[in-house]
Amino acid sequence: MAETENQSQMSVLKGALGLVRREKPIAFAWGGLIFVSCIALGWLAGSGLGQPIYFAILGAPLGLLGAFFTLTRFANAAAFSAIEGDIGAGASVLMSIRKGFTTTPAVNVSKNQDMVHRTVGRPGIIVVGEGSPSVRQLMQDEKKKMERFLPGVPIHEIYVGNNASATPIRKLEKSLKKLPNTLSKSQLREVRNRLKGVGGMNLPIPKGPMPKGVKVPKR
Repeated sequence: MAETENQSQMSVLKGALGLVRREKPIAFAWGGLIFVSCIALGWLAGSGLGQPIYFAILGAPLGLLGAFFTLTRFANAAAFSAIEGDIGAGASVLMSIRKGFTTTPAVNVSKNQDMVHRTVGRPGIIVVGEGSPSVRQLMQDEKKKMERFLPGVPIHEIYVGNNASATPIRKLEKSLKKLPNTLSKSQLREVRNRLKGVGGMNLPIPKGPMPKGVKVPKR
């Protein structure tokens, strides 16, 4: 089991390094520069104390840590660059969020491949659109469906794109996590239960009371 996990981690690492090499090759130069700089700084600091080799050795692990952090940052940037502009890229980012949000991808899709995804979390329901600016109409349609389906639950809209009024895909996760938490954990469970198995086109109105204490946010 442990050997399999190690092999999986190595595969992920090799894949990430391959992506960085393809998308952001300058990352390796930066990582090497940081590593050498930390050793050089250790040598200089140690020279003043008469122990340059000792301090240079101490600088090596710091240099490795700095280089690894740099490569990680470049790997994240490379991953976004690789998928930016691809169909369904927003859904990939949303579904990679491991905690706090549940995403149903492509609840509404147009003929020109504009897509709307629905994400549920403590902030409420988040309607995420990606594609051409005309996707905003699909987002409004989905929002109206949700307002009928779960009246009183806060609904947010995020349009993913590269223009000035859109959220860049690399900032999508951060934008979700900046939204204020409005639902309690029990209310969130109720909302998720009501949305289970529900698609984006035909929404049956469920019976029973809505989650208590949910208020429509002021606009």
